[in-house]
Amino acid sequence: MEVESALHSCKVHQSRAITSRVHGFFHLTAVSFLLYYRLTNLFHQNNTLLSFAWAFITVSEFILAFIWALTQAFRWLPVTRSVSVENIPSDVSLPGIDVFVCTADPKKEPTVEVMNTVISALALDYPPEKLSVYLSDDGGSYISLYAIKEAFEFAKSWTPFCKNNGLKTRCPEAYFSMLADDERLFWSDEFKVQEEEIKSKYENFKSNVEKVGEKDENNCVAMDRPPSFVEIIHDNRKDNIEYKDEQTKMPGLVYVSRERRPSFPHRFKAGALNTLLRVSGIISNAPYILVLDCDMFCNDPNSAKQAMCFHLDPQMSHNLAFVQYPQVFYNVSKNDIYDGQSRSAYKTKWQGMDGLRGPLLSGTGFYMKRNALFGSPNQEDKYLAEPEKNFGTSGKLIESLESNKEQDVTRQGDSSDSIVEEAKRLASCSYEETTKWGYLLHCKGWKSVYLYPKRPCFLGCTTIDMKDAMVQLMKWSSELIKIALSKFSPLTYGMSRMSFFQSMCYGYFTFQPLLSVALLLYGIVPPLCLLSGTTLYPKLIAFIAINVRFQVHGSRCFQLCIFPPFFIMHMKSFQPVAHSEQFGMNKEFG
Repeated sequence: MEVESALHSCKVHQSRAITSRVHGFFHLTAVSFLLYYRLTNLFHQNNTLLSFAWAFITVSEFILAFIWALTQAFRWLPVTRSVSVENIPSDVSLPGIDVFVCTADPKKEPTVEVMNTVISALALDYPPEKLSVYLSDDGGSYISLYAIKEAFEFAKSWTPFCKNNGLKTRCPEAYFSMLADDERLFWSDEFKVQEEEIKSKYENFKSNVEKVGEKDENNCVAMDRPPSFVEIIHDNRKDNIEYKDEQTKMPGLVYVSRERRPSFPHRFKAGALNTLLRVSGIISNAPYILVLDCDMFCNDPNSAKQAMCFHLDPQMSHNLAFVQYPQVFYNVSKNDIYDGQSRSAYKTKWQGMDGLRGPLLSGTGFYMKRNALFGSPNQEDKYLAEPEKNFGTSGKLIESLESNKEQDVTRQGDSSDSIVEEAKRLASCSYEETTKWGYLLHCKGWKSVYLYPKRPCFLGCTTIDMKDAMVQLMKWSSELIKIALSKFSPLTYGMSRMSFFQSMCYGYFTFQPLLSVALLLYGIVPPLCLLSGTTLYPKLIAFIAINVRFQVHGSRCFQLCIFPPFFIMHMKSFQPVAHSEQFGMNKEFG
């Protein structure tokens, strides 16, 4: 079944959903028999050792069954979407967009790589007077401020070059690599001359930044920093006066380094985004926001217009909070042994959530409606009843919240100096004290959509070694389990505010770290019982029981432990899938 509008279409995979439901029914029957067998024999063991082993296996199988049950929500109603950018009316006034890019440490996040993300955002195919890019530098290092100024000077040549020649790869580092070889096959000699000039400018830009970055004092990260620093690198409100040629107009660019003190929690990326939300509110105040990781560049200049195909649709825009794109990475190997692409998440789970009320935020690559962060679809102004209690004492910030409905993106009334001074106050570490900052989206009735285009709109860099992958997984798991056990647990707080199946999807992500307990028990108890001659399964149904217990979690353990490694190594086309299952045993959330 397919639902279409002028700007986008939605295909419901009904046959896939029915197949999954039938499979789930038979799977549930098998799991129910297994759990019944465990419970009825739990207290009828002959010795203490066997009782403990039986109890551990029972706990493990209940955890696996619980997680498996939560995953069924993803398969209930999967959908896929497509857009028709060419159907956007030529006379429509596109809304403003603020792009947020966050970086923290130039030693861990190479400055040139961060600037490539900024440059690619500046080169989006969108009216420059409606586009502003904000860089949050939580490290407060000199190299970042120097580099963003150099990046803007280069972007003034790079952006017209891309737009005049219709290039899709607008990240310079990617363009001058093998990623964009197809775009340079059939160009004229004149184009090649222009390309050489641009490449020379880019190499000069890289050389300047890397030379400054060689000095350790320029890369220092200050955890205890004096008052915040805000600088408007380029104010696109003045372009109508300064630039007569449309091709020379540039988006706005703002550098923000918020104040940090050991006595105040800085809340990492979330705190940086909160700061950018406030600062941008008094500068450009665009009604839509694009959030990017510092290592995830814009790979398709039409991503903004693709998102607007949903946000401009009057039938769904009133309660649409954000459009989420998948995270796709360019630096993974062909076999992807650490499941960097998170295939099961972005090719299965997000599509499944899209059929319910939409996917959750992935942390990057999404176009968010600013109003969705402050109110609900039916009561957008409720948060303004006590603005100072909710958002602090900044008059300019409160004024920007009141003007959101009019999409006031120009704010011509204030001088740059007064705006910068107020922005510094909004970026101070103490501004959020006694306020009620915090966001709920799906619980307030907002919806989201998931778009997986053929050409990835954003390309990033992911972990490529075991150490970094496990550290990243540990960070995610530790925070997710805190949410699962808090008052905001999806299975308690969420059930009363979201649909049953959507709450199950959120519950899967938050309770997923429990899989480590179940798999650890399954890795220890059965081998010890085998060595001691203790049986955990009846002899007549041993083979069936083994298959059922591994089927509890989608046959993963069975595939990995029973299939000979030699067989898997020679199934070339299945290697990425096998590695995804192997490393993704408890790594589904990308």
